[in-house]
Amino acid sequence: MAAAKVKTVGVVGLGLIGASFARAYKEAGCKVLAYDKDSSVILMGKLGGFVDDELKPELLAKCDLVLICIYPQGTIDYVKKNADKFKKGGLVMDTGGIKRVVCDACFKVAAKNDFVFVGTHPMAGTKYSGLKHSKASMFKGAPLVIVPPVFDDMKLIDRVKAAVEPAGFGSFCLSHADKHDEMIAFTSQMAHVVSNAYVKSPTANDHHGFSAGSYKDLTRVAWLNAGMWAELFMENKDNLIREIDSMIGELGKYKAAMEKGDQEKLQALLQEGSDRKAELDG
Repeated sequence: MAAAKVKTVGVVGLGLIGASFARAYKEAGCKVLAYDKDSSVILMGKLGGFVDDELKPELLAKCDLVLICIYPQGTIDYVKKNADKFKKGGLVMDTGGIKRVVCDACFKVAAKNDFVFVGTHPMAGTKYSGLKHSKASMFKGAPLVIVPPVFDDMKLIDRVKAAVEPAGFGSFCLSHADKHDEMIAFTSQMAHVVSNAYVKSPTANDHHGFSAGSYKDLTRVAWLNAGMWAELFMENKDNLIREIDSMIGELGKYKAAMEKGDQEKLQALLQEGSDRKAELDG
């Protein structure tokens, strides 16, 4: 499917990600139909000029592309409920932060109902949530992880890339659902857990005047949507628990060196971490 043929796009969920997609596709000249459980949000999208009409179930067959931008279980429920209503041969993609549970369910539904489901994960966002913080340029230059049902179907991969062209992604990464969730536990979920736990120190109450870049860097993602992240963590808990155990083990080494007064060991641990960072990111 060439990018020019994506004339009508359906967006399910007008939060930060969904509304940003809606804005990008509208700017590209597409007709944008949107659904959100909060009808007032749809009205805001219409008033903002980036939503043409409400995405009612009977209009799903009109959509060349449907982007589902809601929580994982909500995505599964929506796809199952509307399985017979998607356009035959049409492209349906989710944009959530975990892939195993979503792709396992939705690949099967798509295969039985003659539409194409592809898992995707835009590696973009802000600490803020909601439509009011959305912008058409949200995904400009950002990576997009693609989790396809079949890996050797390059026509499908090309179709996905063309379909998301209005969003302006800068790179694409193919991944199996298992690998995606394993990596996201480290690169995203663990960072949120550590940041969220770090600010609970009693010392944080008096940080003003003593904090600068290090504090800001480490606490940036402590501010989060608790409901969304709790669902993501629970659906990926095996991978996340493994990362937490690894972190606890590493922190224990630093603690033990200090308890023993072993400055040489502490220095070695610190140098090891510094070298590892240079190795990973150069």
